[in-house]
Amino acid sequence: MTPDEFRSHAHHLVDWMADYLENVEAHPAKAQVAPGEVLAKLPACPPARGERFEAIFSDFRSAIMPGMTHWQHPLFCAYFPANSSPPSVLAEMLMATLGAQCMLWETSPAATELEQRCMEWLRGMIGLPDAFEGVIQDTASTSTLAALLSARERATGYGANLTGLGGGAPFTVYTSAEGHSSIDKAVRISGFGSDNLRRVATDANLAMLPEALDEVIRSDLAAGLRPLAVVATFGTTSSTAVDPLAAIARVARRHGLWLHVDAAYAGSALILPEARPLAAGLEQADSLVFNPHKWLFTNFDCSAYFVRDREALIRTFEILPEYLKTKHQAVVNNYRDWGVPLGRRFRALKLWFVIRSYGVEGLQAMVRSHIEWAREFRSWVEAAPAFEVMAPSPFGLVCFRHVRPGLDDEALNRLNAEILDRVNRTGDLYITHTKLRGRYALRLVISQTTVTLDHVRKAWEIIRAVAGSVQA
Repeated sequence: MTPDEFRSHAHHLVDWMADYLENVEAHPAKAQVAPGEVLAKLPACPPARGERFEAIFSDFRSAIMPGMTHWQHPLFCAYFPANSSPPSVLAEMLMATLGAQCMLWETSPAATELEQRCMEWLRGMIGLPDAFEGVIQDTASTSTLAALLSARERATGYGANLTGLGGGAPFTVYTSAEGHSSIDKAVRISGFGSDNLRRVATDANLAMLPEALDEVIRSDLAAGLRPLAVVATFGTTSSTAVDPLAAIARVARRHGLWLHVDAAYAGSALILPEARPLAAGLEQADSLVFNPHKWLFTNFDCSAYFVRDREALIRTFEILPEYLKTKHQAVVNNYRDWGVPLGRRFRALKLWFVIRSYGVEGLQAMVRSHIEWAREFRSWVEAAPAFEVMAPSPFGLVCFRHVRPGLDDEALNRLNAEILDRVNRTGDLYITHTKLRGRYALRLVISQTTVTLDHVRKAWEIIRAVAGSVQA
């Protein structure tokens, strides 16, 4: 493709992109294809000769687009969002054009120093003390893994990286019964073993019980095990429950454990001063993560990981072969030493574009509106005799279910599963589910970039209509 051809095609694509963002509601929120349907449209063998871009883009529209779930649809209310925004998309275009691999300061000084400054901005925006330093990881899963590996190395005097875990007593890690599955994965990868992950009991609001945590730790100590780390959650995935961070921090400090806080979704709410009391004790953590790609309108992937002891992080991951040594390494951040990957994308650029385009006040207004609309949706559910709320709703998620007289929980589980399936088959709304204490709950997340209160009303209308049409 020549530069002139690139220019022509790029203009065409930008027009298509702008039209897509403007008319995304014309597409189904959830892809309406059967398994294998897209695959059947794709040739079994690659082309021997290059094809014209017009043909490639035509196939994109006819074969690929029907199989896409539209995460930027305002009625994408499933999982948690992977939010985008126009300034972030523009930054992604520039990132792709530059094609920079930003592993070292030397390989792109601007990328390193912009990341440093953006993380300082984020630290101030969510009210963290200056003692924390940040780095952009790809996902919260990677950030949690970094936390547990750092905890392991600190506990072994940085010896596990050299000699392995050896034959000593196993390390144990603690999280809530509602903790994310990425914690299980990090425990496995870190070499601790799934059998040494403790799921701590929760209270009526699905938050970790500090006294239960202390009891489990003491039991493990009495059994000769080595308690290592606690992963507390600020906004669990199922229900956005908030663990009592201050009390958990006291338990962790009493036993010398690393405290990591998973705030992947709800951490963005901390840009609101009124939300920060919910996170009292966060400042006592050793590390925490939240994802601007979930609720700060920055394209996936962009995960903000903060750590109190940067030297523990760097000593855990730093490997310095001759070919990566540079004359400035003592006076700059080389972020390839702050996590698992050597190669790094220029993720800070899109975060910079977003923060500057919306401003802190603009971002606060958007997040605040989502929380207010979730409260309004919750009030509609509470006022409807055929529905009930299943958990507290401190952020943009409401968990609820349809109820009918005479049906036990097992029957209600089946009924709500059928409602979920039918809602999603409309294509007009996409929601997901969870189970809370064994009871099937519908999850509606109000956090999409372009969602409005009118969209929330439409979602409620769809849910009520479908629920009314389903037989027990």
